[in-house]
Order: sequence, then structure tokens, then C-alpha cells
Amino acid sequence: MKRIALLIAFVSVVCAATSQTPAYDTTFRPNNYALKVEQFKSYPHSTSDIVFLGNSITANVEWRELLDMPNIKNRGISGDISFGVLERLDEVINGKPAKVFVLIGINDISRNIPDEMIVANYRKIISRIRQGSPETKIYFHTLLPVNNEFTQFKNHYNKDEHIAFLNSSLQAIAKETNITLIDLHPILMDANGKLDKKYTIDGLHINAEGYKKWAAVLKGSGVLK
Repeated sequence: MKRIALLIAFVSVVCAATSQTPAYDTTFRPNNYALKVEQFKSYPHSTSDIVFLGNSITANVEWRELLDMPNIKNRGISGDISFGVLERLDEVINGKPAKVFVLIGINDISRNIPDEMIVANYRKIISRIRQGSPETKIYFHTLLPVNNEFTQFKNHYNKDEHIAFLNSSLQAIAKETNITLIDLHPILMDANGKLDKKYTIDGLHINAEGYKKWAAVLKGSGVLK
């Protein structure tokens, strides 16, 4: 009876530990993922291209018009995660672009993908671009803050610790790999550490003023030259 009791206790502990570990799925792809990838592959490529790579925050603006640069290519897919970026990265690499600007990770966080796994994917993105297109300059953006005073994207709010961890990791990766890091997080943040309401429509995505602020950062830093 004592052995049975110990076994039951052990199983209970294991079950409890398992139930506390959020489930995650690295194979998730947005509904329009395949269509967008095929479209990207069908477009012309040039070694003068400047590629903006990421999720909806990248996809939601016309970068060519915002920055008045016809050689910019938008490779954002709404809802994408870092695993999705890795899966479609060859399309970017094969074009041998002049520059790649990456912003990815907030959807990974919302889907409970472990922080360390996301960081590993950042390193893989950098490594693969460097192996496949050594002349391409690589730029990463830090993750933007979010604002939980909105209600539309509850899985993305209240994840400040995860955002801070990834941004800190990106700082370290940038130093180790000699890529350029563009720190957007504090620029779009209010006094309470949240995404400033004047820059957002829903506490996650940014509005026209947010993109103008982002564009000003890029232009002011000289990274587009």
C-alpha cells in the first residue's frame, strides 16, 4: 500500500508539473502563409533590395512609400512566428539583398514558445543569412512594448518579462555577432512602460504615427544609406 501511495503521489506531481507548462506549437503558420510565400517567390529580386522581414507589424505598412525608397521589399506576414521566418528565409537569402531588417518574436511569446527557443532562432536567422548571402547587412529590431489597457489581443498582453528577456538577448547577440540592433522598445514606450497610446490602435500594432516614429529612427540612424 505504501508503494502504491508513493506511486500515486509521484504521478500527481508529474501531472501537476505538466499542467503548469503551457503548450506550444512551433509548426503553426498563418492561414495566408503559403500564399504569401509563393507571392514573394514570384517577385523580382535585386542585390540592391532592402528587405523588411517579420509579422503583421512589418506587413501593415507600405515601406516604400513611408521611407520613399523604391528598392524596399516588404516580407511581413501577419501572425508569423520565428519558425515561420526560418522556413521561408531562403526566399530572402536567394535574392542576395543589400540589407535585411528583422522584427519577429511577439507572436512566439503569445503562443508560449519558450524564450530560449526564440533566441536560438534569432541566431539561426543570422547564421543562415551570413552563410547564404555574406554581403547582406543584417539589422534586428527590439520587440515593441504592448499595452494591456486594450482588449483585442489578450494573449499578447502582460508578457513584459518575456519581451524584456528577448530584447536583452538581442543586445547580447548584436555584440557577439556584430549585427546592428535598432532599439525601438523605449522609443514607443510611455512613462508606465507600456506601448504609448498615441502610437497604437490596439495595444499591439502601431498606427500611422507609430510608423512615422519608426521611420524617423531609421532615417536618423543612417542605417538606410
